[in-house]
Amino acid sequence: MKKDNKRNSKILNLLRHVIDPELQIPIVEMGLIYEAKLKEKTAFIVMTLTTVGCPLFSVIESDIKEALLTSKDIEKVEIELTFDPPWHPGMMSEQYRLEFGL
Repeated sequence: MKKDNKRNSKILNLLRHVIDPELQIPIVEMGLIYEAKLKEKTAFIVMTLTTVGCPLFSVIESDIKEALLTSKDIEKVEIELTFDPPWHPGMMSEQYRLEFGL
């Protein structure tokens, strides 16, 4: 199990470099990533967006794939988009909630 946790942490660390194009905050710090795991050489991501129908999903999706495929351990990225639970500002990291006065 520890090996899986280490591999999953690696994915989250790579995703910290993916910045939301609107708010300029890492998507991990925004709380958009619900699950990130690596099985064999495929990264599985379950995530949400700040709003249903966000027009910037294709940009975020492309940035996620670009960030994750830099790892020699990852050959494929699968992203599942969900709105359950819906995103709200309270899901942001404390640092960014404070920065935005929330």
